[in-house]
Amino acid sequence: MPAPKKKASADSTKTATATATAAKAAKSAPPLSNAQKALNKLAKLGLRSDMDLALHLPLRYEDETQVMSIHDASLRGTQVVQVEGVVSKSDVQFRPRRQLVVTITDDSGPLVMRFLNFYGSQATQLAEGVRVRVRGELRHGFFGAEMVHPAYKVVLEGAPLPTALTPVYPAGEGLSQAYLRKAIGGALSRLDWRDTLPPAILAELKLDGFEASVRQLHNPPTDVDEYALEERSHPAWIRMKFDELLAQQLSLKRAQAARRARNASALPTIGKISKAFVKQLPFKLTAAQQRVLEEIRHDLQESFPMQRLLQGDVGSGKTVVAAIAAAQAIDSGFQAVLMAPTEILADQHFRKIAAWMEPLGVKVAWLTGSLKKKEKAAANALIESGEARLVIGTHALIQDNVQFRKLGLVIVDEQHRFGVGQRLALRNKARDNTAGDADIDAAPQTVPHQLMMSATPIPRTLAMTYYADLEVSVIDELPPGRTPIVTRTIDQNRRDEVIARVHAAAQEGRQVYWVCPLIEESEALQLQTATDTYSMLAEALPDLRIGLVHGRLKQAEKQDVMDAFSRGEIHVLVATTVIEVGVDVPNASLMVIEHAERFGLSQLHQLRGRVGRGAAASACILLYQSPLGGTAKQRLMTMRETADGFEIARRDLEIRGPGEFLGARQWGEALLRFADLATDQWLVEKARNLAQTLLQNDDAIVDAHLQRWLGGKEDFLKV
Repeated sequence: MPAPKKKASADSTKTATATATAAKAAKSAPPLSNAQKALNKLAKLGLRSDMDLALHLPLRYEDETQVMSIHDASLRGTQVVQVEGVVSKSDVQFRPRRQLVVTITDDSGPLVMRFLNFYGSQATQLAEGVRVRVRGELRHGFFGAEMVHPAYKVVLEGAPLPTALTPVYPAGEGLSQAYLRKAIGGALSRLDWRDTLPPAILAELKLDGFEASVRQLHNPPTDVDEYALEERSHPAWIRMKFDELLAQQLSLKRAQAARRARNASALPTIGKISKAFVKQLPFKLTAAQQRVLEEIRHDLQESFPMQRLLQGDVGSGKTVVAAIAAAQAIDSGFQAVLMAPTEILADQHFRKIAAWMEPLGVKVAWLTGSLKKKEKAAANALIESGEARLVIGTHALIQDNVQFRKLGLVIVDEQHRFGVGQRLALRNKARDNTAGDADIDAAPQTVPHQLMMSATPIPRTLAMTYYADLEVSVIDELPPGRTPIVTRTIDQNRRDEVIARVHAAAQEGRQVYWVCPLIEESEALQLQTATDTYSMLAEALPDLRIGLVHGRLKQAEKQDVMDAFSRGEIHVLVATTVIEVGVDVPNASLMVIEHAERFGLSQLHQLRGRVGRGAAASACILLYQSPLGGTAKQRLMTMRETADGFEIARRDLEIRGPGEFLGARQWGEALLRFADLATDQWLVEKARNLAQTLLQNDDAIVDAHLQRWLGGKEDFLKV
C-alpha cells in the first residue's frame, strides 16, 4: 500500500494534469453557436427534454387579447393596458438623464413611451411611421399619458390579436420570454401525450386529463377563471399538483423498498464498549433518549440499511444517543463516521465524544479541511487502515482520497445543512472498500447504516411527505436541570441598557454571547457588524475581556478564542452565526442577538439554545431595528411566547411555507414545484393512497409516471 503522502501527491499531479488538459481543450474548441448557447441556458434551468419544457409552467399571464384606444386607456387609472399606434416622434433626450422618448398616436390621442435604458437598435427600430403594439402600466406624467419601459412589438396594420392569455415563464439570464414560448411550443407539438393514469383512476379521483391540463396552463382561453389560475386552484393545476405529489410518494416508497432489499452489514453487538460507555456517563439517559436508542439499536441489527432521522430540540441530548449508536457499530467490528457542517460543531463533537471513547480504548480520528497536509495524511492512514474506529469531521470526509476500511454507520449532524449529493457521497464510502477483505461477508453494493440528526424539528405532515422512506425518532424531553430561558425583545435605541445588563452579568461571574448577522459593514444592509460591535463593547466595557469569532478567521484562531471562552477567560464573546450550533458553555447565561429581525425562527431558536445549559437563570435579548415588517413581528412574537422547538417549527412552517422551511438549495430536486403542503394536504393523502395501490399492483404505471416526472433524478430523494 503506498504511503498516504505519496498517494496525495499522485492525486495532486493527476488533478493538475487533468485541469491543464481540460483548459487546453477548451481553448482549442470551436466557439459555441447561438443555438447551443441557448440550449446550455435552458439546461441551467433543468430544461433538457421536451417533457421538462412542457412542465415548465407559467408564473403568471398577460392579457394581450384586447387593444384599447389611448384615450380610453388613459381614463382607467394606473393599471396595465395594451394600446396600438404609429410612432409620430422618436428622439434621444439628455435631460435629466440620457433616455429614449417615443411618442405614438392613434385616432384618440398621443402616448409617450420612455426608455431609461435602451440599445441603439431600439432607437432605429422605433422610427417615425412604424406601427407598434404597446403593453404596460399607463401613468399620467407632465406631458400627458406615458409608459416607462413598456413591452412592445412592431406590427402591421390589422395584425391579429392572440386568442389566449400570454404565459410568462420563469426565465434565466439571457433567455427571453419569446424564446421560451417558442421552445415550449415546439416541445408541446412533439410530446408523447399518453396519460400515465388510466381513465378509471382519473374518473374516481375527478382529475382532468394530462394533455388537456398542460395545454390549458400554457395557453389558457380568454374566458378562463383567472383567479383560479392565479391561486392554482384551477382543475388543470390540481392535476399537475396531484401528479407531482404522486411521483414523489411513488419514488420515496420505492426507495424505501429498494433500501430494504439492499445489503448492509448487521451491527448486532451491544458489547463491552457500549456497556462501559453508558456506565461511565455522569448522567442518566432520559426516558425519551432510552426510547429512541432502542429504535436505533433495533435498526442496526437488520441486514438492510437503517435510514433514520433523529429529531430533538436544542439540548435534548442527540449527541450522546449518536455516540452510543457508534459504540454498537464499533462493538460489532465496524467503523463509524460523524459528519458535521462546521468545524466548530465538529470540534465540539470530537472533544466530547473522544473524551468518552478514548478511555475505552477506541481510537477517534479528526478530519477537516483546515488540517495541514501531513495531519490529513496521518488521519487518512488511520481511517484507511481501520485503526480509527470512529471518525469525526466536516465535508473533508467526502473527498475521494478518504477511504474507510470497514464502514458500518454514517451519522450526519444538522443534516439539512448538507446538499443531497454530499450525503449521498458519504453514504457511498462503504460501497467499494470491502473487496478482498475476507472477514467481511458484505457485497460491494453494501451500504452503511445511516443516522441523520436535526435540531430543527419538522412538523408531522411535512415529515410524512418529505421523509416517506425514513424512520423518524423524536427526543421530546429535555434532560433535568436545564433552566428555562427568559426572552425579551428590545429596540436597539435602548442599547445602553443592554450593555449595562451585560456588565452586571459579567460582574456576577457569568458569560455572555453577543451575536451579529454580518462581519463587515454592508452598504445594502446597514446592520451592526461583529467587528464594530467588538470595538464598541471593548470601549464601553474596559474592565471586561471581549472576544471575537467569525467565519473569516482561520480555524486555529477561531478555536483559540472558543477555548478561551470555554475556560472562562473571556467575559463576552462577540460572534456571527458560526456559534449557532455545537457550542456548549454552561457558564454562559445571557445571549444578545443583534438585528434579530434579520434572522429566521430556526436560527433564533438555535442561538437561544446556547444559553440555559447550566444552573443559573438565563436570558435571551432580541435587539431589533424598527419599524418591523409583518413577518419579523411574527417571528419575534413567537420567540417571546414559546421555547418549544416543535411549536416554533410549526409556526415557522406557517410563516415561510414548506419549500423555504426545508431549504430549497439543500433539497434540490426533492422539493415540490407546484404543490403547497400548507394548502394541498388533501391531495397528499390521495397521492399517498394511490401510490400504495399502484406499487402493489401495477409496475408499468409506476415506471411511466416516475419517468415523466422525475426522469433520472430519483437518487436525490433517497438520502
